[in-house]
Amino acid sequence: MAFESLSDRLNGVFKRLRGKGKLSEADIKAAMREVRMALLEADVNFKVAKDFCNQVSERAMGQEVMESLTPAQQVVKIVNEELTNLMGGQEAAHIHIKSKGPTVLMMCGLQGNGKTTHAAKLAKYFLKQGHRPLLVACDIYRPAAIDQLQVVGAQAGVPVFSLGTEKPEIIAKKAYAHAKDHGNDIVILDTAGRLHVDDALMEELARIREAVTVDEVLLVVDAMAGQDAVNVAKAFNEKVGVDGIVLTKTDGDTRGGAALSVLAVTGKPIKFQGTGEKLDDLEVFHPGRMAGRILGMGDVLTLIEKAQDAQDAKQAQETAKRMLENKFDMNDMLDQLNQMKKMGGAAAMLSMLPGAGSIDTSQIDEREFVHVEAIIQSMTKAEREKPSIINPKRKRRIAAGSGTSVEQVNKLLRQFEMMQKMMKQIKRNPKALGRRLGLPGLRR
Repeated sequence: MAFESLSDRLNGVFKRLRGKGKLSEADIKAAMREVRMALLEADVNFKVAKDFCNQVSERAMGQEVMESLTPAQQVVKIVNEELTNLMGGQEAAHIHIKSKGPTVLMMCGLQGNGKTTHAAKLAKYFLKQGHRPLLVACDIYRPAAIDQLQVVGAQAGVPVFSLGTEKPEIIAKKAYAHAKDHGNDIVILDTAGRLHVDDALMEELARIREAVTVDEVLLVVDAMAGQDAVNVAKAFNEKVGVDGIVLTKTDGDTRGGAALSVLAVTGKPIKFQGTGEKLDDLEVFHPGRMAGRILGMGDVLTLIEKAQDAQDAKQAQETAKRMLENKFDMNDMLDQLNQMKKMGGAAAMLSMLPGAGSIDTSQIDEREFVHVEAIIQSMTKAEREKPSIINPKRKRRIAAGSGTSVEQVNKLLRQFEMMQKMMKQIKRNPKALGRRLGLPGLRR
């Protein structure tokens, strides 16, 4: 998970502060030294870490902390606000889509950072919002680059424009004309990359910008590259001009230095973050929400958005109705497992909950859910709809068919029975659901 090591270090610092009650200047200075070390270990730019700690120290030395009844909480509040400011403020940086004519987005970056995949992810993101994107293959050098874009474009359900090995600027110009003729309102140019920043790459990008009016240049950088990612962003911004950053592989980066440094060093905001390998694994970058994740406050808003994406309102209402009427069966349980997978799995969901910093998500074995899925899929239609008919003979057949043991089948059936008992209690007393969820005002 992104920022995992930084989050652990900062939460350790704040835990020690909470144990002190009143705070002295010496306490705050000692805490800020630890925070600075934590930031540097997370591969945050040295100047950025220094300026951040100075800003927090200056505010923490004021009356709002020193005279507060909860000084440690005030320090956490200040750190949260300054982290949010460091990454771009409360509001996410959005891409402006023109009302007339195609909006042209140019994806650029070094090879191996996921440019082509994230061009398709971005296209799918806009497609789900009701736009008609067009992917354009402007990388004529890398072997199979055009084929790769066509494959991921097909997976995303987005058309791909290509002219083989024609000059990239000509491809871009003809793609723009094609988009106007065919009603595509967003044109995403997948340009070539290099193993390092060089003049030939920059000149090619400049020629493309001369051939078509590029509305936004999006630089794709690898979060796991740390300070190298920031240096690449700085170089591209100076030579080409960048409007926003797409940060990839944030699911594999436990430090997070690139996300915390890139805006301060380049002045350009992170607009999107790649959170996995699937084409749906792309999120708008919200600085305030990310600051909350770092400080263990969770990210409930993103969790809700993921749930809404994974399950439409009608289906959710139907499931809730079946549960309250005690008609919830194994088919419904299988649906819920599939929804959870779409949201990134149990560990990803837990990481967004407040206080999740104290939960060791590495102990969650996602394979258990695979076993549950296999067991349910090995049941007959009648068994799924009425698990009570499953006798020892049926259990042995289900275990053999799912590659599990009879003990695992029994465990799942016990869990299902417990769910049914709970639903019966809630049906008799709906207020019980409110108490379980912390919603005492729930009524029939």
